Amino acid sequence: MTERRVRVLVTGGGGILGTALARTRPRDVELVALRHADLDVTDAAAVGAALDRQRPDWVIHGAAWTDVDACEQDPARALAINGGGTANVAAAARTRGVGCVCVSTDYVFAGSATTPYAEDAPVAPHSSYGRSKRAGEEAALRELAAGGRILVVRTQWVFGAGGKNFVDTIARAAAERPALKVVADQVGCPTWSHHLALALHELLAAGAEPGIWHVSADGQASWHEFAVAIVAALGLATPVAPCTSAEFPRPAPRPAYGVLSKRKLAARLGHGLPHWREGLFGYLAERAKAGAAEDPQSPVPPRGNPT
Repeated sequence: MTERRVRVLVTGGGGILGTALARTRPRDVELVALRHADLDVTDAAAVGAALDRQRPDWVIHGAAWTDVDACEQDPARALAINGGGTANVAAAARTRGVGCVCVSTDYVFAGSATTPYAEDAPVAPHSSYGRSKRAGEEAALRELAAGGRILVVRTQWVFGAGGKNFVDTIARAAAERPALKVVADQVGCPTWSHHLALALHELLAAGAEPGIWHVSADGQASWHEFAVAIVAALGLATPVAPCTSAEFPRPAPRPAYGVLSKRKLAARLGHGLPHWREGLFGYLAERAKAGAAEDPQSPVPPRGNPT
């Protein structure tokens, strides 16, 4: 007798997380990835119709507007996508008895802490992006209170294949410019999408309790430390100087400290995610293989020293 496969629908299937979820799909999972062209999550009727058509056991809601500065300039649109879209997905899932994972961010916090944020830490977003994501969390938690199987998963500084990310930006800049300057007063947990996706699959397989979960890489770094590690891992000699956020003004404020505590995750799974440096080396190896496949003569960049 063939064991029934778990069916998972992913919104934002064409993005970084969606790409990783598809690549890490366990053998007993049937995954349907819907891109924005396939599903506009701000359309409640369309969301309900998609769930009726696909009949998933779980929805992993990864669709979001993540351009932080653009969100600051158009807060209404940010709220419609990140708040309203999440409300639509969570409500459609609950009313159909479908489990739902809503992906959120450390931007819901003020960023003024000095120790990692636990799941129950007070929220106080300072940007339109953070406020829109918190609105999505609140909508998801209302569906949880109404009896839904809802997991709100906060992550941060995600990089990987499938979209614009910090690693690619620094790699390109380091190859083209004589020197770089990167902010050193913002600290978080750079998280490879591959490791994040594996953890999400594992949480579902383990029957994780509904509620809020923090899922990001082990360790912490400033953007400057992360950039230095990227350049070194690529074997480049481009100098990377530290600077303050004030020297690099942006439309939206960033949390100065957004490190997430993963104690709950480690207690449930028996482990956390690998260190962010391991994620960096993994992604660069993946990136090099993809480049080699396109150009067999292209050199594979060195990994650098993992310590």
